[in-house]
Amino acid sequence: MASTTMRFSASSTAFPRRNSVAGFIAVASRSSSKSRLRFIGRNANLSLRRSSSFSVLKCMSGSEHKLQDPVAQQQEATTSLSSFMPDASSIALSIKYHAEFTPLFSPENFDLPQAFFATAQSVRDALLINWNATYDYYEKLNVKQAYYLSMEFLQGRALLNAIGNLELTGPYAEALSKLGYKLENVAYQEPDAALGNGGLGRLASCFLDSLATLNYPAWGYGLRYKYGLFKQRITKEGQEEVAEDWLEMGNPWEIIRNDVSYPVKFYGKVVEGSDGKKHWIGGEDIKAVAHDVPIPGYKTKTTINLRLWSTKAASEEFDLYAFNAGRHTEALEALANAEKICYILYPGDESMEGKILRLKQQYTLCSASLQDIIARFERRSGANVNWEEFPEKVAVQMNDTHPTLCIPELMRILIDVKGLSWKDAWNITQRTVAYTNHTVLPEALEKWSLDLMQKLLPRHIEIIEMIDEELIRTIIAEYGSTDSGLLENKLKEMRILENVELPAEFADILVKSKEAVDIPSEELQNSEQVEEEQVEEEEEEEEEEEEDDDDNDDEVAEAIAKKNGTDESSIEDKKEELPEPVPEPPKLVRMANLCVVGGHAVNGVAGIHSKIVKDEVFNAFYKLWPEKFQNKTNGVTPRRWIRFCNPDLSKIITEWIGTEDWVLNTEKLAELQKFVDNEDLQVQWREAKRSNKVKVAAFIREKTGYSVSPDAMFDIQVKRIHEYKRQLLNILGIVYRYKKMKEMSAAERKANFVPRVCIFGGKAFATYVQAKRIVKFITDVGATVNHDPEIGDLLKVVFVPDYNVSVAEMLIPASELSQHISTAGMEASGTSNMKFAMNGCILIGTLDGANVEIREEVGADNFFLFGAKAHEIAGLRKERAEGKFVPDPQFEEVKEFVRSGVFGSYNYDELLGSLEGNEGFGRADYFLVGKDFPSYIECQEKVDEAYRDQKKWTRMSISNTAGSYKFSSDRTIHEYAREIWNIEPVKLP
Repeated sequence: MASTTMRFSASSTAFPRRNSVAGFIAVASRSSSKSRLRFIGRNANLSLRRSSSFSVLKCMSGSEHKLQDPVAQQQEATTSLSSFMPDASSIALSIKYHAEFTPLFSPENFDLPQAFFATAQSVRDALLINWNATYDYYEKLNVKQAYYLSMEFLQGRALLNAIGNLELTGPYAEALSKLGYKLENVAYQEPDAALGNGGLGRLASCFLDSLATLNYPAWGYGLRYKYGLFKQRITKEGQEEVAEDWLEMGNPWEIIRNDVSYPVKFYGKVVEGSDGKKHWIGGEDIKAVAHDVPIPGYKTKTTINLRLWSTKAASEEFDLYAFNAGRHTEALEALANAEKICYILYPGDESMEGKILRLKQQYTLCSASLQDIIARFERRSGANVNWEEFPEKVAVQMNDTHPTLCIPELMRILIDVKGLSWKDAWNITQRTVAYTNHTVLPEALEKWSLDLMQKLLPRHIEIIEMIDEELIRTIIAEYGSTDSGLLENKLKEMRILENVELPAEFADILVKSKEAVDIPSEELQNSEQVEEEQVEEEEEEEEEEEEDDDDNDDEVAEAIAKKNGTDESSIEDKKEELPEPVPEPPKLVRMANLCVVGGHAVNGVAGIHSKIVKDEVFNAFYKLWPEKFQNKTNGVTPRRWIRFCNPDLSKIITEWIGTEDWVLNTEKLAELQKFVDNEDLQVQWREAKRSNKVKVAAFIREKTGYSVSPDAMFDIQVKRIHEYKRQLLNILGIVYRYKKMKEMSAAERKANFVPRVCIFGGKAFATYVQAKRIVKFITDVGATVNHDPEIGDLLKVVFVPDYNVSVAEMLIPASELSQHISTAGMEASGTSNMKFAMNGCILIGTLDGANVEIREEVGADNFFLFGAKAHEIAGLRKERAEGKFVPDPQFEEVKEFVRSGVFGSYNYDELLGSLEGNEGFGRADYFLVGKDFPSYIECQEKVDEAYRDQKKWTRMSISNTAGSYKFSSDRTIHEYAREIWNIEPVKLP
């Protein structure tokens, strides 16, 4: 984006030098000639931090900087802060201070990027005051605190969210206006923090916002990825990946805590000391260093923390001798091995090196975070640490299976470092840790190679083996040993270690249980007698036949050869062939099973998902421990996802409800239902939607070069590219629509089809070939359709590159139809469906994930439903495997159209082949695209019909916003806090 030029006018203050820091400071100084900023040292009295929500100090200006008596300075600062209410002039001075004294750029220029950094640093001052006050208070009260561990935190831009939560949007906009900038343009300079990819990370960030807003004592823990997942580029070849550059210019929000670091070990060996304790020694040692990001609550002083870990090696690991000898790579090896742990999110794991790196990432997150949590617990406990109280002060939530190593790591620290017994450590661990399941896909229920983990984390494997033994005892105690088949099946299904032999003590029990089901002795004697008689008869027959055998051998061999098309030599060869040895199945550690066993709570993230978790994924565990299993339907923060990203609609809601309390109490959104038929509201609603669509049309033109009409329906599917999310169904539906248009006259097209802009966005994982083929296909269809003069604005297909939170904040408010069309039973919940509904978008989808609950809340008439139900899926796949599936003629027609080459020369046989056949890897239409296709096409016709009646459509849109109140992350967090973490809100005085 081009830099904004500061302009001169008769009424404005002139700059001594254009776009320079000096010029910027001059304007800031003149805007409040009696004010000047003074730096406050880190050791200023803590009362300063509690006195105000803003950090700018006003004091008398002078021609020179003069040192003052430190005591007098602190007293003056205290007085200033306690009475300070930030206004535009004070904020301008704060920005000026950071431009002058904490610059990240040279002073010659002060363009938009520099303005963003100075503005963000001034906001961070306010956050730090509240952050310090929050944790001083938590330390004083020694409250129970929740810790949310996640491999992803998809934060998005922070500036507008932070000043919105601090209720300083207006003053900051005015301050920047005085300085020649628009807040919107300054905020646009902020790159999205590349700390996540999809719903998992976005949910974690929504949870942090709600935790702070609701005043719950909590922290988030994650990793600080230098290059993120990747930055997506769309070319003629499809998706290309390049490294993210979000940290290239620095991150103004983070505070590096160089004094907060913890050792993390890999490899080595376990030895037993003379005291009988286990010691993990040798191996590779790195350091995890803390980077803190303050997370402000809305209309509250509470500011919680997201602590991100970066990794490095100690300075002494740099081999100076090797470097000076010219062996530079060797000299840097230890440093590079440490630093690369936090290079990218989800490194490719097809190679052994990739697998090792992923496991290192997961262990680093768990080890550093738990060491930090334990240090805090010990500090707050003082001289008398009572480990039995640990679960009363600490709740650890594992967001999916990535942080599973928390369980053996907490055990290791408690036993090996703190000296607790196994029994006490296991009791504490189970009461502390809880697990959120996010998927029913088998590949996402992580399994790690036992051999790999044995090498990388030898002590943890010892602990996991002992946990597995504890589980085996529990299973035997529950099911007994009389029914060997039942016991064997339960062990096979539930054990943490897969394809690993039972320990000797349990193997004996299984053998005995098999012996116990022998045939009764009387029947056994009878059967033995029969067997003996049969053997005698067979021996007599063989003796009689042996005489003729020699004569018949040649004839038999010849007959067999003729029948099989072989000769004698080949028969001899076959006699000599030995059966190929069956390869041993790999020994694995099932992380999801470990989560269930090691935690006190397991929750799904939508009603239907939690039912599948109990009935299918973990059914055996559910039968054993039903009290562990819960549902916590996901939610999204209404601050970021409607109040800040859709200000036009937010004003309308506030006006008609009569209060802005809905931002904190989304139940009030339901009051909109009273006005759904009000024409004035409908007119305002449509105007707000169109205004957002105009912005998106400009954005699409900028990013893709395509021109789209804001008067067309905006039909959007934005999410991670995956076969089960069925972007392929969507684009094949578009192809079918395009084909039918081409078969009609211009007048017929206009009469039969509503104009649509079909927008896609999302990243395909770099090694997920089929997902990348889908991206390529979408862009090829767009290239053809968008340049077809016969079609014009009736149909446009756009793939928005590098989809992220900031793009979502623009697209979602402009959306009219949103597609959530995953194969039923495969989406855990989804959160984008909630964001779309909250912004008055109507959903088309299957009964999958949170769609089920959204449809219940907004009303069946305000949701476009199609497709097979979750309970039907297994039967439909079986029917396909048996060759009974009859493809729909429309589906066959659209595949043939694609193969005709209308969308270019690319060979789509592999993509379309996955939808064909009845069996085989990557075939047989596992995700039921073909099965649901006719239902999907029929449903899309209903969409067109409804959109033609704009009053009806607007009514449906308002009903979606009114019915979305349940899907606030505030509601979800209250449930976690009350039913899993057992924590209470703590409001600062």
